[in-house]
Amino acid sequence: MDPQYIKPFIASIQNVFSTMMQLPVTVQAPKIKDNPSTTYDVSGIIGLSGDVVGSVVLSFPKDTAERIVSLLTGSQMTADSPDFADAIGEIVNMVSGGAKASFAGKKVSISCPSVVVGPGHKVAKQTDAPTIVIPCATDCGEVAIEVTIQAADAAVTAKAA
Repeated sequence: MDPQYIKPFIASIQNVFSTMMQLPVTVQAPKIKDNPSTTYDVSGIIGLSGDVVGSVVLSFPKDTAERIVSLLTGSQMTADSPDFADAIGEIVNMVSGGAKASFAGKKVSISCPSVVVGPGHKVAKQTDAPTIVIPCATDCGEVAIEVTIQAADAAVTAKAA
């Protein structure tokens, strides 16, 4: 995976969290993901298509997700709230949209977000591209960005083989 595909997500999560929630994000060393389960209990998922294809997952521990959503909305919100999934979806949408804007010269579309809540869930991803996990720390707790992305022409070549 091209490291240039990772940097926009790092810059975007820092920008979105600091702007929308006044919450600084400390990014830790990225690593290749070696198992299919998501990192934490709550996941916002966005698909990417166009000149690059793949997916982005923002994964939060439930307590962290509840704190971050409460900061975003300005009111206490638990995972049981009917608006909780919408708020998580909006966060992954803002982070992915900000990253998409940084793919200079590339046409990239993002899907509508999906949200999964529950321990040990799995998100099916491309098998022909590695998933890079970018651990992040905030004052509200840990967050992980899971990026599985490649150039569209590389995906076509991999499928042909």
